[in-house]
Amino acid sequence: MKLATWNVNSVRPRLELVLEWLAREQPDVLMLQEIKCETEQFPAQAFEAAGYGCAVVGQKTYNGVATLCRAPFEITNASLPGFTDPAARYVEVRTQGLLLGNLYLPNGNSGGEDGYATKLAFADALHDRAQTLLQADTDFVLAGDYNICPTPEDSAPGALGPEDALVRPQSRAAWRRLRWLGLTDALRALHPHGAAYTFWDYQARAWERDSGLRIDHMLLSPRVAERLRTAAPDREEREKPRPSDHVPLVVTLSDPSPRSH
Repeated sequence: MKLATWNVNSVRPRLELVLEWLAREQPDVLMLQEIKCETEQFPAQAFEAAGYGCAVVGQKTYNGVATLCRAPFEITNASLPGFTDPAARYVEVRTQGLLLGNLYLPNGNSGGEDGYATKLAFADALHDRAQTLLQADTDFVLAGDYNICPTPEDSAPGALGPEDALVRPQSRAAWRRLRWLGLTDALRALHPHGAAYTFWDYQARAWERDSGLRIDHMLLSPRVAERLRTAAPDREEREKPRPSDHVPLVVTLSDPSPRSH
């Protein structure tokens, strides 16, 4: 099973890029963030013609998430339980025996301390959702743009100042709190060290200088982690004309083993 997450930074102007990527990579599921359109304006017909059903939670101009599935699916949540902010930042589906939470965690650098508090509130609600799913013995993946560089190794030297919300101590503590529930960071489980960036700013020749960040992640529940086979960012997408500033993170899983009782 192939899963991917991609902050597409506006889906409509990048529709052909996404369709080309789907045709080439053939993922079972693609979780998109920052679609930047209302649900009714999402180009669902184009994706359906490519063989993907769409679970969309949109918002005018900002935010928005969409999960594309090749297999039948059901939407289990159109917002993150416990997070009261109305921004379109979460959609959760059940497909092929997995619950998939597609998330766009607030950046936290705008809106002063209130904006940063919203980031931490989302992280708290995500922790509580993961804990609830674990207690229910659910197989799940929480994937998307977390807007957190978990360790210093996850940002290029000098790319961010120490007060940036992506690296503030409280942000990294929120990440660790999630991980300590027993979740596996798919990429670092297979590639513990080294640069594995998923984002390069459009400014200051960040791509050319490889001044990147690893902020797009997949966290796997324990049984799903046992199925982990590969995990890597698709860097080639950043070289395409008019690319997103993020690239897809692609994870493959083996088929599930029959549960023992």
